Amino acid sequence: MTGETSSIDSTRPSIARVYDYLLGGKDNYAVDREIGDVFKRDLPGSVAIAFANRAALVRAVREIVTTTGIRQFIDLGSGLPTADNVHQVAQRHDPDARVVYVDTDPQVLVHGRALLEENDRTRVVPVDVRDPEAVRAHPQTRELIDFDRPVAVMFSAILHHVNDEEDPAGIVRYWREQVPCGSHFFVSHFRSGNNPETTGAEKVLQGTFGRGRWRTDEEIAALLDGLEILEPGIVPASLWHAGANPCEPTVWERLIAAGMARKS
Repeated sequence: MTGETSSIDSTRPSIARVYDYLLGGKDNYAVDREIGDVFKRDLPGSVAIAFANRAALVRAVREIVTTTGIRQFIDLGSGLPTADNVHQVAQRHDPDARVVYVDTDPQVLVHGRALLEENDRTRVVPVDVRDPEAVRAHPQTRELIDFDRPVAVMFSAILHHVNDEEDPAGIVRYWREQVPCGSHFFVSHFRSGNNPETTGAEKVLQGTFGRGRWRTDEEIAALLDGLEILEPGIVPASLWHAGANPCEPTVWERLIAAGMARKS
């Protein structure tokens, strides 16, 4: 959550680049891999958590496009591009789907600007997700998103990087008030296991980035106050719309939850 004018700093770890490393990407530096290796060593299911989260996001986008009629997305805290990004999944089902990515990580913005050169139905808004009004008012957002029509607002693995005092529920509430009925909200979030592993991982995030908050299912649901939480509710991400006979999630996969809600 750095400023728009920040340059890439390879000496300081980045949340986006650490996540990229855990997903097997190459857009990271030694300092990011050092933090990622702490998670791999002390929380050996970190890679499974990252992949379970990404797979749930892909399923959520597919679900929204194929069942709701929504064709416009705001992806808050989008992170570095990987396989099956939101616009790729959405446009696979409808080439006219539009996506606004929101992030301030300088390396994400570099990739985002390259993306704009090849896809005129995507935009990258370099604004902090903690300032939703600035995201809403940004010219790139206003150019692409019609707020008179339902919108899909994606909070994939971002709200757990918003500390309690920064009012994550207020961020969701702002977007709830800005979009019309029929809009959908997807959330994935670190899920408290009430065990030494999650406590330790939370300390690593707080010590490295000054942020990172595991929350219970009830706390995650509370972030969606005023919205109708859809079936199957707030569940481990690997189980969310996983189809028939899903594999039982590991203890690590249970540490990332997902849910979808609708503004009625």
